[in-house]
Amino acid sequence: MASSVLAPTAEEIPDFSTEAYKSAYSRINAIVIEGEQEAYDNYLSLVTLLPDQQESLGQLARMELKHMKGFQACGKNLGVEPDMAFAKTFFAPLHNNFETALAEGKVVSCLVIQALMIEAFAIAAYHIYIPVADPFARKITEGVVKDEYTHLNYGQEWLKARFEDVRGEIEQANKINLPIIRRMLDQVADDAAVLHMEKESLIEDFLIAYQEALMEIGFASRDLARMSAAALVA
Repeated sequence: MASSVLAPTAEEIPDFSTEAYKSAYSRINAIVIEGEQEAYDNYLSLVTLLPDQQESLGQLARMELKHMKGFQACGKNLGVEPDMAFAKTFFAPLHNNFETALAEGKVVSCLVIQALMIEAFAIAAYHIYIPVADPFARKITEGVVKDEYTHLNYGQEWLKARFEDVRGEIEQANKINLPIIRRMLDQVADDAAVLHMEKESLIEDFLIAYQEALMEIGFASRDLARMSAAALVA
């Protein structure tokens, strides 16, 4: 589970009414809306590779759609229009890699991207956001983050059951996509800071959630150090 975050003091809560906050929020809110939409689409797409998992994947997809609607309500509550064009560009590299893996029938790569990386990214962001969120968004996000662990666990358990057969593809997917996640975290850092979310905390919580999943799947600590170093240098 991602590291816990101490509740902020009154001085650490941002002013939700400022133009600077609303500008940053228009992009952050769009990112989480698009992220949930991507997840919905990705889980439904995975049914084509895992037809025996149709019921489970359909349930995960429906949960993501519910999350998306919740985050749309968060933006409306603050009177902010999400910058969806920005969000689509933000997710494009990861989206394209998922679509390529899907077209090539690489279910392992698809699961690494969606069920491990994107879910760990979401868990980290939501954990850091909750203490500094407005009351309406805090309630929504607290409900969402509980579901994200279910999604992370789905991919983790599927890969764990086939670890020896799939570890090579997991490592390759990690090498290709982990640098993209790092660039995404860098790209969102300035807007996140306006919301009082620290970049270092986002990176730390992402790596904790992601690496804990990889360890549960079967990788040793030395494997994780090598995988992180090789990918994050890129």
